[in-house]
Amino acid sequence: MESQQLPLGQIDTSTTLSEALKHTPEDGRRQFIKQVAMAGAGLAVGMSAKSYARIIGANDRVQVGIVGFADRSKGSLIPCFMQHNKELNMEIVAMSDIWSLRREEGAAWLKEKTGNSIYVARNNEELYDKTKVDAVIIATADFQHALHGIEAVKAGRDAYVEKPMANTMEDAKAILKAVNESSRIVQIGTQRRSTSNYIQANEYLKTGEFGDINMIELTWNVNQPGRWRRPDLVAKCKEADLDWKRYLLNRPYEAFDPRKYLEYRLFWPYSSGIPDQWMVHQIDTVHWFTGLEAPRSVVANGGIYSWNDGRRNFDTMTAVFDYGTPDLKSGFQVIYSSRMGNSAGGIKEYYYSKGGMLNLETNTINDNGGLNEGHAKAMGLKPFLLPEKSLAEATKVVASANTGADPSTSAHVRNWMECIRSRKQPNANVKAGYQHSVALCMVIKALETGKKITFDSKRQEVVVG
Repeated sequence: MESQQLPLGQIDTSTTLSEALKHTPEDGRRQFIKQVAMAGAGLAVGMSAKSYARIIGANDRVQVGIVGFADRSKGSLIPCFMQHNKELNMEIVAMSDIWSLRREEGAAWLKEKTGNSIYVARNNEELYDKTKVDAVIIATADFQHALHGIEAVKAGRDAYVEKPMANTMEDAKAILKAVNESSRIVQIGTQRRSTSNYIQANEYLKTGEFGDINMIELTWNVNQPGRWRRPDLVAKCKEADLDWKRYLLNRPYEAFDPRKYLEYRLFWPYSSGIPDQWMVHQIDTVHWFTGLEAPRSVVANGGIYSWNDGRRNFDTMTAVFDYGTPDLKSGFQVIYSSRMGNSAGGIKEYYYSKGGMLNLETNTINDNGGLNEGHAKAMGLKPFLLPEKSLAEATKVVASANTGADPSTSAHVRNWMECIRSRKQPNANVKAGYQHSVALCMVIKALETGKKITFDSKRQEVVVG
């Protein structure tokens, strides 16, 4: 008799693996054990069967849900997913959104793009209770990412979680714990980790040829009065058409405000704006390239200097980070600056050593600023000038958040999709997300207090002073 594959999600989630197998026909039991073996040795036999129910066989079609149908999912993540889904045998089958307008728009748009009728859920509970999605793409408001990621892994789903992973330490610790206690594949949306020139830069720095990093300059400048503004949608947004209390999650209650729902990046505590959106990308590369997990200290300042439109979050800011060993014997400074009222300078990432610089705008290594013969000889030293090199096949980083299937995000989404199949850790796993969340929380506290912020690594807490 031909063996039949055990359907996903068909096991009583209150039973253990051994109990589930007692009630499984012999052929199904053999297939189930085979699927468990494919998932890797990291799964404990005592784990609830809910997690095992989501194990995907090598030839199974992976069913994917969209959590939050808005600019990022529609404008980039879904197009990137659809570049690879046929090859990797995956399909979008469901969507969750708490606003009726976006549910209607999403259902029609996804049907047009995929040719399928998509199950539309009013919230995530409904999505997980009524569908058999194996994985979800989470592109909701900044402050919701961690909590929606926790919901996903506790429901036994793999997840692509947009950045920032978390903008409070409470939420960062909670998602780190939830993912580490699960067997789920979770990719955080810091896509530089899947981008060719950054991968090559990381490999180059690991060779030691560059020397010790002693300074990093990061900038992200735009001149966009409409950045993060949605006036047309704000006019259409009515409290009766969405679940405002569910939107707030664990944030303090505020009366309904369509701007805080649609333009949340301008309003703390839903987002910190510039640090949440842009800084985490660039500070994430610092952690990746150096292996350091958090800054030793941060100071920061800023203000609303260009677009005084009722926002709470600064449109211009600068943060200065100190990184290095706890004994202070080695380290370097990072200066991050960003403004929304003048685009000169654009996006830049400059890494410096005594021998020159790594320029991730031009994707070159050169001897600019290196120790020349005259200054070296005066101190009895050898000159240190880096030979010029280029990072081949470099991918240009695009400043816009919604760039269609851009190569950087496409590579990152594909990495997550491949890891769902292989059960290997993705390029930007939850540990990487936790590290950028720590740096983010330190900057937020520095901007709030105007004081020097440190990090207590034993208690995993941000400390003022």
